[in-house]
Formats: sequence, structure tokens, C-alpha cells
Amino acid sequence: MTTRQDPYHARMKRVLSYIDRHLEDDLGLDTLSAVAALSKYHFHRQFRGYFGISVHRYVQLGRMKRAGQVLAFKDEASVTETALDVGYDAPDAFARAFRNSFGQLPSAFRDTPDWEVWFASLWPLTNARSKLMKTAYSLADVNIIDVPETPVAVLQHRGNPALVAETIQKFIAWRRAAGLSAASSATYNVFHSDSDITPPDEFRLDICAATDRKIEMNDQGVEAGVLPAGRCAVLRAIDAENVEPAIEFLYRDWLPASGEALRDFPLYCQRVSFVPMVAEHEAITDIFLPLV
Repeated sequence: MTTRQDPYHARMKRVLSYIDRHLEDDLGLDTLSAVAALSKYHFHRQFRGYFGISVHRYVQLGRMKRAGQVLAFKDEASVTETALDVGYDAPDAFARAFRNSFGQLPSAFRDTPDWEVWFASLWPLTNARSKLMKTAYSLADVNIIDVPETPVAVLQHRGNPALVAETIQKFIAWRRAAGLSAASSATYNVFHSDSDITPPDEFRLDICAATDRKIEMNDQGVEAGVLPAGRCAVLRAIDAENVEPAIEFLYRDWLPASGEALRDFPLYCQRVSFVPMVAEHEAITDIFLPLV
């Protein structure tokens, strides 16, 4: 099992970070073995040994994930420009790789994504990252603040967590129609459920945007709501794609040491910056733990 005392841990983490930051560049064996400061004759076997996936497949899935996020969530995304953004000079090669990964051509995915296939196909990538990209937090990283009452527009997701992206698409469509951009209105998620222990059909998540506007009737099902005022412990998630390490730290380490008590309102987060507005490695999420 990989630990932080493992002398190769930092090298492998450096490789994953480099891939995140250079999806459009050369990510061949020579480049990545040099980043790891390991022999190219052994690096590919070491990578597979750590992550259970070849470095080539990891890079390809990383590129396909980024491309899918842009196609699904960015307004009027061009397939050709998306291909170039993730390192493909030839749109045909990109289309074949995308279809092989997700069973849909990029243009079809942009119009009607099959999110269940997407979620399942990316599992090897998600699993690999979870083995090494967890970040250590300290008690000093947590701040207690008084949060004011925040009126929000809310779209409730109920059911399979693999389909959350479908709900996000609906919410984005509502925001565009309402003229409420992510740049002008803070974005929140309220975690009513833990996907690890909740049956898929009972999973609950709220997607919210801060606004005091009246919410007109709409096809997406967005309603008016509120995030209540109160004290919160706040922790910034460093690897914003996976907030679970930050959440676990708050409950397991910070809360017992703090002597604080929890308020009867769910854990929630603010998506300070997120894909596709920024690249995945630049995304920032603040976790809010409501306190008495």
C-alpha cells in the first residue's frame, strides 16, 4: 500500500499534477518519465503498479474527461477546438478516442450525454487519482466564520449520483436563461446524503446559486431557497475535484479537537471556481460545516 513515506510517492504525485496541467501538450513516455525522474524503461511498469492503469490510458481518460466537461457544460463548445485543447491535432482521431471511451461521438455527447456510461468509464481514472492525490490538512487550515443568510435558487437532484451531471446541465440552462452567470452569483452544493452509504435512489444533492431575485416558473424545476445564517467551520479543498479528503478531515480530526457542536443543517460547499470556467487543477472548493 502506498504511504507518504514511500520514496516514489512524491514523484508519482508530481506526474499526476503535470498531466493535469498539460493535457494539451506532449505527454509521452519520455516526457512523463523525465518529470518523475525515473528511467523510461521502468516508469510505465511503476505507474501501472501504483495505479492499476497504464500511463497511456490514464492520459487518454484525463483528456476525454476534460473534453466531455467542456462539451457538456460550455456554451456552444466546438468539437474541433475542444480536440485541440486536449492535445489532438486531428478531430477524427479525437472523435474515435472519445467514442471508444464513452460510446458516443463528441457531437452526440454534447447534445445528449449518457452520464451513466461517462461515470462508469471514468472509474479507472477516478480510482487511480484517489490512491495518490489525497491532500493532508491541518487544524490551522480551518476557520470559523459567521455566515449571513443567503437567498439562493435551488435545483434538487434526487436519485442516482452518477446522473448529477444531468442535473447540473439543467441548472446551467436555467442560469443562462435567467442571465445569472457563475461569475456574478456564487455557486453552492448542499450535501443531504453521502453517496458511499446512501442507496442510489435515495441520494440527495442541492445545486444552488446565490440570488435574491424572484424565481419565475421554469421548465428545469429551479425554486427559491435559502442557506441559513450561522457559524460555520470552513476548509478550502486543495484538490477540488475530490472533496472527500477535506470532508473526512473535518469530521474525523478537526471536530473532535475543536470542542464544537454541529448545527442541524447539512454540510455544504461553495464552488469558488470550477470546470469548465477553469482547468481542473485550478478548481477551488470551500467546505462549510455548520456549527451551533
